[in-house]
Amino acid sequence: MLSAVFQVHLVKSWPTGNPLLDRCDGLVALHARRSAESIEAWARTFPKKPLVVALTGTDLYRDIHQDNSAQNSLAFAHRLIVLQEQGSLEVPLRWRQKCRLVFQSTPRRGARPKTSRHLRAVMVGHLRDEKWPQVLFEACRQITPGEGILIDHIGQALDPKLGDLAVQTARECSHYRWLGGLSHPQVKGHIQRAHVLIHTSRIEGGAHVILEAVCSGTPVLASNIPGNAGMLGPDYAGYFKPGDSAQLVEMLREAHPRIESGALRLQALKAQCDARAHLFEPRREQSALIDLLNEFNWTLP
Repeated sequence: MLSAVFQVHLVKSWPTGNPLLDRCDGLVALHARRSAESIEAWARTFPKKPLVVALTGTDLYRDIHQDNSAQNSLAFAHRLIVLQEQGSLEVPLRWRQKCRLVFQSTPRRGARPKTSRHLRAVMVGHLRDEKWPQVLFEACRQITPGEGILIDHIGQALDPKLGDLAVQTARECSHYRWLGGLSHPQVKGHIQRAHVLIHTSRIEGGAHVILEAVCSGTPVLASNIPGNAGMLGPDYAGYFKPGDSAQLVEMLREAHPRIESGALRLQALKAQCDARAHLFEPRREQSALIDLLNEFNWTLP
C-alpha cells in the first residue's frame, strides 16, 4: 500500500539491530499492546519522528482500558489508525484527535451461483474466545438436518477446548462441518459459494472476513457489536444480539432461499452490503494510508 511513495521495511520489532533500519524516518506499528515495547523504544529514541499505531479489536475493546503498555502506546503515537467507523469512540477523548479511519480492503469478486435447495452458511475465524464460536455451536443444535441449512466452519483451533467442541458439534449435527484451517483462496471460494457469512464475535476491530464477504456479494449475519456496526453501518438489517444463538437461528431460517420471503431477505441484505462495498476498495485504503503519512512534516536528508 505504501511502497508507491515510501521505501518500506517490514520487521517484527524495533530496534532491529540493523543500523540502516534503525534510523528509518517513521514507524507504523501494528497493535498497541503487542508492539508496545517497540513503540516506546522508537518514541524515546526519535520523539519527533512520525509514529503511527494501528489499533486492533483487542486494543480498542479491552487493552487500552486496562493495560498500561497499551495506554502508553496511545500517548506516544502521533496518529492512531482505526479500521471501522466506530473505532475512535473507544479511544479516550484526550487522544481521539489522533485517530484516522482506514478501512482495510480486498479486490471485488463476483458471487458464485448458489442453489435454492438449501441455505449454505459459512463462518470464518480461528477458534478463540474473542470470536465466540460457542454461539455457532449452540445455533447448530437448534437446527435440524431436515431444515436444509448447511453450515461450514473454517478456522484453526487456537483454543484446543473450542476445537473439541467443534468436533463434538460435527459429530452430533450432520448439517455442520468444521473444516479447520484452509488457504486464503479456499476460504474465498467458500465465501463466494455461501448464501450468508456468519460472524459471531464478541470483540472486533474491523473484521477482514466481513469485507471479504461484502466484496464477494455474500451478505453477512453479524453480532451487533461496535466493531461490526462500524463495518456494515448502523442501519444494517443483518445483526443479531451478541451471544443470542436463537436469534441467529431465526435469521437463518428467514433467509432460506427456497421460500420466496427468504430469497427476498437475501436480496435485501445483499443490497445493503453492495452499498458498502466501495468503502473496501484497495485504492481507497492506499489513498487513506498515504494521506495519513503525508500529514507529517517530513524532515528528510
